Amino acid sequence: MSFSEHNVNGVVYTASDLFTQAGGVIHGFSTRLGGVSTGHLASMNLGTTRGDNPEAVRENYRRFFSAVGADLNRIIMSKQVHGDCIRTATSADIKQDLYDPEGYETDGLVTDLPGAALVIFSADCIPVLLYDPVRRVIGAAHAGWRGTAAGIAAKAAQAMMDRYGCQAGDLLAAIGPGISKCCFETHADVANAMMDALGMHALPYLTTLPAGKFRVDLKGLNARWLINLGVPEERIDLSEACTACLPEKYWSHRVVGEQRGSQIAVLQLQS
Repeated sequence: MSFSEHNVNGVVYTASDLFTQAGGVIHGFSTRLGGVSTGHLASMNLGTTRGDNPEAVRENYRRFFSAVGADLNRIIMSKQVHGDCIRTATSADIKQDLYDPEGYETDGLVTDLPGAALVIFSADCIPVLLYDPVRRVIGAAHAGWRGTAAGIAAKAAQAMMDRYGCQAGDLLAAIGPGISKCCFETHADVANAMMDALGMHALPYLTTLPAGKFRVDLKGLNARWLINLGVPEERIDLSEACTACLPEKYWSHRVVGEQRGSQIAVLQLQS
């Protein structure tokens, strides 16, 4: 399978064909196109902590959720900290207002709550969405290089298995737009972290460069974690879009630093 691009009233987003074909969920991965934010945050900034005008951010959410078809009144999100904790989301976590503080820090969410819309932020880090169409359970994980080394995608999938009785063979995964191997050049500490975590399984996703540097395939590594857990490779959709290669289309922290907005990935379990 693959990812498809959609343009609804100027709002451009991508979606996993695997998830779309399976049905039962609404999902989408945003771009920076189709919003109302201005200046260096133009135009579809969905980050609530980027210094943007809150009313512009609210309008961006209205436009994006309308384009995707998700329910804006059922959002569950978190304060992301590049960790590997997985939170079981309940109705108490549904935001009354977009700017209400979450009161918890986590980079992974899982739930079987009908109508819940899980949201993950990114701007080079890898957004991972998980769906079990058999048990009707969803998960979302934010995987930067630290989260990738910690296996957060697999930990979210394992949480779905442990807490809801999911089976690895039933899971679908959508690994969304993020910085790709072509642009993620790092020092040895990142490559070493992947080797420490995955051993020889990490080697195909690392390329040695001169001066002790490496290129690292975070998307492939997150897929490898899931495959090692038992998720069939053919049930993993992987976006080819590199946020650093396409700064006119995606927010990229590596390209513009702190003066940037945020993408989101949303996954809503239909009632």
